[in-house]
Amino acid sequence: MESYLVWIIIGAAVLVSAAVVGLVVATRRRRELPPAEQPPQVGAGSGTVVEDRPTGDVGVDILPTEVPVEAPTEPAEPALDTPEPPRSRLARLRRRLAGQQNALSRGLLALLSRDRIDEDTWEDFEDTLLTSDLGVGPTTELVTRLRQRLSIDGVADSEEARRVLREEMIALVDPTMDRSLNVERTGDQPAVVMVVGVNGTGKTTTVGKLARVLVAEDKDVMLGAADTFRAAAAEQLATWGSRVGVPTVRGEEGADPGSVAFNAVAAGIDQEVDVVLIDTAGRLHTKTGLMDELGKVKRVIEKKAPVTEVLLVLDATTGQNGLTQARIFREVVDVTGIVLTKLDGSAKGGIVIQVQRELGVPVKLIGLGEGVDDLAPFDTEQFVDALLLDDNG
Repeated sequence: MESYLVWIIIGAAVLVSAAVVGLVVATRRRRELPPAEQPPQVGAGSGTVVEDRPTGDVGVDILPTEVPVEAPTEPAEPALDTPEPPRSRLARLRRRLAGQQNALSRGLLALLSRDRIDEDTWEDFEDTLLTSDLGVGPTTELVTRLRQRLSIDGVADSEEARRVLREEMIALVDPTMDRSLNVERTGDQPAVVMVVGVNGTGKTTTVGKLARVLVAEDKDVMLGAADTFRAAAAEQLATWGSRVGVPTVRGEEGADPGSVAFNAVAAGIDQEVDVVLIDTAGRLHTKTGLMDELGKVKRVIEKKAPVTEVLLVLDATTGQNGLTQARIFREVVDVTGIVLTKLDGSAKGGIVIQVQRELGVPVKLIGLGEGVDDLAPFDTEQFVDALLLDDNG
């Protein structure tokens, strides 16, 4: 009996030992198995993006594919405007002026349309000229010359009358006046153009449009924002310049305008530009202190380089008041040319002739609209021909 119990104990011990051995072996096998595959991750700071890929057959490693990340690109430079050439501007403005049929144009065409020119016709014609801001002197001269020529030579037809009228109008506008802009660089100094005028005539806009005219003529231009009193003036001018790639020199709001103008000319010399355009603050011609300051700005500029042009911007709709303005500005800063803006249907074209007669200063530029290229050099024959165009052109 005792021997039987011994054998039972021995057998149980063997079974326990076998179970322990089996457990140990199973644990070792689990440790030796490869870990479950994890989804590929984006490498931190690697500059690459890793795409997920299927794993394929068991035991075959498939490497993740790297996709390059494009480097950020610099924003493209804004495209610059291409200003309209002066020649095509003249043709377009001539058509627009002819289409306006202002008071002067209507009066001239009414004279041509009459089958018989009697005293009543001449009186009506004279009244029309006076109401178109032609002025008493030029009106009397034109009527006298026309009456003389048409009575002596006779008029065969309306075409003959048109020819005579055209010749006399051209003579009145005066084709002998030098209307060229003095914008040629001399030696190591750029041409310097000051633009002056009263409030509200559109000086800053005119400077911007003039910059476009000069750029179209392949000139290097720099702008000087010497209107430091109007908060938006410098920003407005800089915007005009940026559209055609022209830099702007500006100062703080309320800065001394002479200093800004001086710095602009100095920068123009350093950068070897052809023309420096100086925009000045609008001022009432009746304010003596402000007019004296304008003279000071010019003197400060001339410490650095001569002022080659002083352009006075006049609103063509102001009529006789515009002449009063022009006289005072001429005395203060020696105006060399007139820029006549808003010469459209509401304006009276006779102001062109009157301002030249009374000041001895030529109209050099005219504007007939709000478009960016609606400013062009004034041409005597183009102007007269536009006035004499009928509805059929």
